Amino acid sequence: MPAVRGDGMRGLAVFISDIRNCKSKEAEIKRINKELANIRSKFKGDKTLDGYQKKKYVCKLLFIFLLGHDIDFGHMEAVNLLSSNKYSEKQIGYLFISVLVNTNSELIKLIIQSIKNDLASRNPIHVNLALQCIANIGSREMAEAFGNEIPKLLVSGDTMDVVKQSAALCLLRLFRTSQEIIPGGEWTSRIIHLLNDQHMGVVTAATSLIDALVKKNPEEYKGCVSLAVSRLSRIVTASYTDLQDYTYYFVPAPWLSVKLLRLLQNYTPPAEDPGVRGRLNECLETILNKAQEPPKSKKVQHSNAKNAVLFEAISLIIHNDSEANLLVRACNQLGQFLSNRETNLRYLALESMCHLATSEFSHEAVKKHQEVVILSMKMEKDVSVRQQAVDLLYAMCDKSNAEEIVQEMLNYLETADYSIREEMVLKVAILAEKYATDYTWYVDVILNLIRIAGDYVSEEVWYRVIQIVINRDEVQGYAAKTVFEALQAPACHENMVKVGGYILGEFGNLIAGDQRSSPSVQFQLLHSKYHLCSPMTRALLLSTYIKFINLFPEIRTQVQEVFKQHSNLRSADAELQQRASEYLQLSIIASSDVLATVLEEMPAFPERESSILAVLKKKKPGRVPENEIKENKSPTPVANHNNDVNNSSAVSGDLLGLSTPPTAQPNSGNTGVLLDVLGDIYGGKQANNTNSATQPVNMYNPKKFVCKSNGVLFENDLIQIGVKSEFRQNLGRLGLFYGNKTNVPLQNFVPTLSWPDDQASKLSIQMKPVEPVLEAGAQIQQMINAECVDDYTGTPSIVLSFLYLNVPQKITIKLPLTINKFFEPTEMNGESFFARWKNLGSTNQQRSQKIFRATQQMDLQAARTKIMGFGMQLLDGIDPNPDNFVCAGIIHMRSQQVGCLLRLEPNKSAQMYRLTVRSSKESVSIEICDLLADQF
Repeated sequence: MPAVRGDGMRGLAVFISDIRNCKSKEAEIKRINKELANIRSKFKGDKTLDGYQKKKYVCKLLFIFLLGHDIDFGHMEAVNLLSSNKYSEKQIGYLFISVLVNTNSELIKLIIQSIKNDLASRNPIHVNLALQCIANIGSREMAEAFGNEIPKLLVSGDTMDVVKQSAALCLLRLFRTSQEIIPGGEWTSRIIHLLNDQHMGVVTAATSLIDALVKKNPEEYKGCVSLAVSRLSRIVTASYTDLQDYTYYFVPAPWLSVKLLRLLQNYTPPAEDPGVRGRLNECLETILNKAQEPPKSKKVQHSNAKNAVLFEAISLIIHNDSEANLLVRACNQLGQFLSNRETNLRYLALESMCHLATSEFSHEAVKKHQEVVILSMKMEKDVSVRQQAVDLLYAMCDKSNAEEIVQEMLNYLETADYSIREEMVLKVAILAEKYATDYTWYVDVILNLIRIAGDYVSEEVWYRVIQIVINRDEVQGYAAKTVFEALQAPACHENMVKVGGYILGEFGNLIAGDQRSSPSVQFQLLHSKYHLCSPMTRALLLSTYIKFINLFPEIRTQVQEVFKQHSNLRSADAELQQRASEYLQLSIIASSDVLATVLEEMPAFPERESSILAVLKKKKPGRVPENEIKENKSPTPVANHNNDVNNSSAVSGDLLGLSTPPTAQPNSGNTGVLLDVLGDIYGGKQANNTNSATQPVNMYNPKKFVCKSNGVLFENDLIQIGVKSEFRQNLGRLGLFYGNKTNVPLQNFVPTLSWPDDQASKLSIQMKPVEPVLEAGAQIQQMINAECVDDYTGTPSIVLSFLYLNVPQKITIKLPLTINKFFEPTEMNGESFFARWKNLGSTNQQRSQKIFRATQQMDLQAARTKIMGFGMQLLDGIDPNPDNFVCAGIIHMRSQQVGCLLRLEPNKSAQMYRLTVRSSKESVSIEICDLLADQF
């Protein structure tokens, strides 16, 4: 045995060698089963196994488990190894437990007790093993069991440095599992002061821990700023020798420097103490100066460490956005990297300059590198670097260079990688619209986009150019002429046909005076493309043809012939057939005046923010640079919401103002039907829908949803919550639509149901979970199913919690699930109604009555609308007084059905209402009466 021990675990080595030498899977399984049988017999039969033998067999079980085989014994032997005083045996025991023991195991109490014994040990190696095991398991049970001991170890003066380091990392792991583990009060200051520790490992681990704590509670830990600046200053300033022994290829403490710089990015520039701010600026200047020095080593490790600190310092400079000198210097330094031979450096330089381009201090400095960036876009071998160059050009664009940048992007678009073409199209469209001083230039750009990359031009892009042309008289003739010329190309993209059909249908008369673009020529040119197009485009062209009849009566016969061809029974598409048939009849039956009225020119669209930017943000959430120059840095994390709302139309905007916000009508068909853009003659709709008005900020009125099923439930500067609901008997389904109105992702996005237990048994609710991150400018949907089991009062609420710029936000909103939603309208004649009314009024327990004053000027038509939305059947002509409203309905529940009658008597002279509700159940009468009375 001593010989075996001297050689290490020779049996384990032989077993591993045997496994590796197996020729087949069957041979491996056979060898493993043999070994498992041997280990099992040893554990059961041999009561004299010493620690070494237990360790050896436990190691074999670990190896077998790592090969993918289940292990169902040996756990007790591993737990026994924890009580050993030998490091190797205790280490293997902890390793086995970390990997194989489930937190629901019956042995967990024994394991926790063994870990507590080791945490109380004076041997730092044993304490470290215990801390590592806690961190490896990292469960909520571990956080609850050791939440008190580990913080004490971390701040105790008697704890060795190596144990403090492990305690900080262990606490960080448990904090990510259970954020309640970190105590507050005096502990805050003691944890922050770990930044002054002399041990490199302790300070590095503590910085990671504090960074996580700051993200949860920045105000409580703001004292770390001055200490972090002081420590950073001692590392990077040459006059100090703090941690100078911890150099990595001539760079002092690079990892700690990076962590400290990241920690400082959680706060705005320290304004209270000018001394701290001055020291921080001095540190940043020193880092920029060192970047200019010649390298002290040619090894890549030196440049990597040096650049890691530099780029993190530049990120902090960009975050602070307050020192013009530092921002310009950072820009110049990054400009030097644009021609570096290292691909990663070029990529990072372009990425950082995208952020610098949004600062008023450094925007002009970034523009100086325009030519180099254009070359990067064209010549780089790596597509990700080319993509980053496109992003930077987009970010640096302003009125002075817009035409040049747009033209360069258009030139490159012809040979660009397919993976970035769609995003480039969106960027070009945004820049062309934003900086167009002459809208003829804008029209040229969009038509060039369609010609060069038609497959990548989304509906949002060509919808937008149509909206702009319609709203601006001065460009309409030019647009008609230009699109007519573009359609003459032999190969013409379908998107060009769509734009051409729309614009010529509206403004073809502006170019009809030229024989080369006479009405007949326009019609023949468009119709020559008809058979090559999809059904949707053909439908648009048919609408263009009917508009031609109004614009050009001289070609009526030609157009009618086309309608006749497509209205016969041989047409393959029923929609096109019906459309052509009705357009034909309209052109035959309607007089000239009627035809001119029906087919008049489209009215101007309401001016609104373009939705193309929102589409771009959805394509690349969190990565699209803003093409806005920020004037200054917001002093608080939540003060910039208005800019965010203006920059994102994903929530409240759609393509051309054709429908209500998507949160209100997520399945609205208007934005997808091209004929709606043309006035939708076939459907009889008006394109300039008045529902396109934007909702007010900080809007929340749950009462209105008692009589309403769809709409914007809640809105503030950060988020818009829409609802769409449907009910059938005792079942209901709600779709909640959460729209992020900001330009940053909302993290830890968690909606939670709030509904008392006594009511939860009466209204059963099931919620589908949602993704924990709501990306910038994006929208997600959450489905909620409800079942009315018995009558209930009130309505459940959703508690929505999330992080915006690492600041916790909490919103509570009531769901539109009041009991009246489960009404089934019931038709009754006068005789049946009053007979039932009399029966239900025989006892006071079955009725509820309220007399109340009107809160606003009495409007019987508005009252009628509210009652109809309440869910009951409004029975007209039954009450002798024509001003009174009487209703009937049945509330469906799983356990029963409750009939309900209602009578609302307005008194105009007194501006009073009397509301009476009678039902077969008193509690229902009271709740229905209260709900409806609140509406007036």
